[in-house]
Amino acid sequence: MRRLRVFPPRRAPTAYGLGMAKEFGEPMELEVDGHAVRVTNPAKPYFPAVGITKLEVVQHYLACGDGILRALRERPTTLERWPGGVVEGARISTREGFKGEAFYQKRVPQGAPAYVETAHITFPSGRTADEIAPTSLAVVAYAANLGTITFHPWPVRRADVDHPDELRLDLDPQPGSTFADAVEVAHEMHGLLDELGMVGWPKTSGGRGVHVYVRIEPRWGFTDVRHAAIAVGRELERRMPGRVTTKWWKEERPPGSIFLDYNQNARDRTIASAYSIRSKPHAPVSMPVLWSELDDVVPEDFTVRTAGARFAEVGDRHEGIDEQSFDITTLIEWYERDESEGLGDMPYPPDYPKMPGEPKRVQPSREKR
Repeated sequence: MRRLRVFPPRRAPTAYGLGMAKEFGEPMELEVDGHAVRVTNPAKPYFPAVGITKLEVVQHYLACGDGILRALRERPTTLERWPGGVVEGARISTREGFKGEAFYQKRVPQGAPAYVETAHITFPSGRTADEIAPTSLAVVAYAANLGTITFHPWPVRRADVDHPDELRLDLDPQPGSTFADAVEVAHEMHGLLDELGMVGWPKTSGGRGVHVYVRIEPRWGFTDVRHAAIAVGRELERRMPGRVTTKWWKEERPPGSIFLDYNQNARDRTIASAYSIRSKPHAPVSMPVLWSELDDVVPEDFTVRTAGARFAEVGDRHEGIDEQSFDITTLIEWYERDESEGLGDMPYPPDYPKMPGEPKRVQPSREKR
């Protein structure tokens, strides 16, 4: 159990700071893993719809400390920052150029403390960046003070950023389907993983979906791991026809189906980590669960106000995730078998450069026109 100590601020606030202090509270410092982490404007409303403050966001990550650090440790991590809070009308900036109040930060913030370590990564475009790679809970608290609501780790460790050690299986309900439908598909996936001799670790997405992680041996590149995810999706399509889809284009997905988003395994695509808060008004949390718990939970069970108490009661449901890693050769062979039978690669996201082996990246209805 980490012991947290609160210290007075190191410097007197400026005139601007005094005004902010009156409204949002005096700055404070927390001792986290031996580091002093400054929390400014602790009373600032971050989720005003439910009355959750900035300090409560920081405290959430401290309360789930071992769990969030297990999810992020030494992984390049994109920060989803909402410095003004998740307030009505606020929107996130997009790759297409829309400038919102929130944004994704892929490079280490300027002026970061010395204890904030980094990983050097390469994007699909060929550009590079030094991205935060947490090694201490103090880094998580520091990022939360910057307005980070959600942590988006890569499926690699900083010692080898080109070979994922995690297969990520994202079950995304489509219009007409629900969280319960995603759970049903997750159970079928559980059976499939058992047949393959693999262990999957489920969590709620913080929305309507289910995420399942499989630790894998870091022997394959992003392309092969993405192909492994496609193979899982296609096998589920065979076992649950009409209920599961790998179709990238929304217009091709059957109503009421569950989309297995294979592109979450492409380079520089990330999923909200376990214990991450999601940027929705009620402050939901992406929560690890046991397979046996999936039928008895709903996403609304896990929020900033409840996650810490659950963690204190049951611990980290992903505690054993690093104990085993698995060979994905069989899944790659399934992909290659399907390729020989005419099922080739699938489209990448629209912001990617043209990738080797990728089919035409055009919406079917537009291609026909």
